[in-house]
Amino acid sequence: MQDLRKITRWQINQPAKIRLEGAVRDADCHIKDINFRGMQIILGLKLFLDSYINLRLILSPEVSLDVQVWVAWHKTIDGQNTYGLYFSKINDEDKDKIYAFVYKNVPNKVLGSFFNSSPNVDDAQEPQDRRIFQRFDVKLPAKLLDTNTGDEIMAEISDISAKGMGLKLNREIKVNTPVEAWVYFPDKGEPLYTRGLAVWSKLSGAAEYRLGIDLEKADLMGLSRALRH
Repeated sequence: MQDLRKITRWQINQPAKIRLEGAVRDADCHIKDINFRGMQIILGLKLFLDSYINLRLILSPEVSLDVQVWVAWHKTIDGQNTYGLYFSKINDEDKDKIYAFVYKNVPNKVLGSFFNSSPNVDDAQEPQDRRIFQRFDVKLPAKLLDTNTGDEIMAEISDISAKGMGLKLNREIKVNTPVEAWVYFPDKGEPLYTRGLAVWSKLSGAAEYRLGIDLEKADLMGLSRALRH
C-alpha cells in the first residue's frame, strides 16, 4: 500500500485556502488534484513561475499543513489561473494529513487506486496526461551513464518536468536501471547533472528507443534552464 500511496494522484476538486508566508489573511483556492509530490490548484493570486514559496495549506478548518512549494507551471484555463505546485519541502506527518483528508472526503478516489489501473495513478509510464505537473517539450542533448554496466550513451531529451525526463536514444536501457545524466544547454554553461531511475522503455523505430526517467532529486533551478530553452 505504501508504494501505491507514493504515486497516486487524487482528483479531489475541493475548495481550500492558502496563506502565503508573511500574509495576514487566507486566500481562497480550489484544489483540482493532489498527491505527495504536489498539487494542481486554481488561485486568484498571482504567483511567479520558477519560485519557491512557503505557505500554509488549509484543506479544512481541522486540517492544515505548512509546506514549501515550487511554482512549476501556470496556465489560464476557462479564464482561471491554474498552477502546478511541487512540494519541495513536506514531512511525513503532512503526507498523512493529505491521505486522511482525501480518504475522508472522496474515499472512492482512494479505493479506486487499489482496484484499478485507473487514470488516478501517476505511474510515470509511457507519456500521458496523468501527471500532476505539466511536461514541457524540449530538444536538448544529454549523456547517460548506465550505472549497472558503466556504459555512456548519448541521447536527446524530448520532454522534461520537475520530476522526470523523456528521452530518445539508440540503444535500450532496461527498466529499473539507475542512471546518471548530464543535460547540455545552448548557453554553453555547465551541464545539469542529475540521477534517476529508468521507469519505462520501448522500441519506437529502427534502432531508436524511448526512455522515461524518474528523477531521484530534481535540481529545480537547473531544470528551469531547460524550460527557458
